[in-house]
Amino acid sequence: MADSVYKIIELVGTSSTSWEDAAKVAVEKAAQSLDDIRIAEVVKLDMRVDDGKVVEYRARVTVSFKLRENAD
Repeated sequence: MADSVYKIIELVGTSSTSWEDAAKVAVEKAAQSLDDIRIAEVVKLDMRVDDGKVVEYRARVTVSFKLRENAD
């Protein structure tokens, strides 16, 4: 088995519905431009509040993906 290298990036997903949806949005959007996502980890949850009401759920997510091998 060849050695591998993974890159980790941090994203923030938002949702007007839930933290779960916010995390899902972040991962699914990242998957549109990143290949081979392996792990996603929710590292922080917060909310945006307007006039005393929760108007947005936010999930900070780290995503790791395998870097491509060079085609020599």
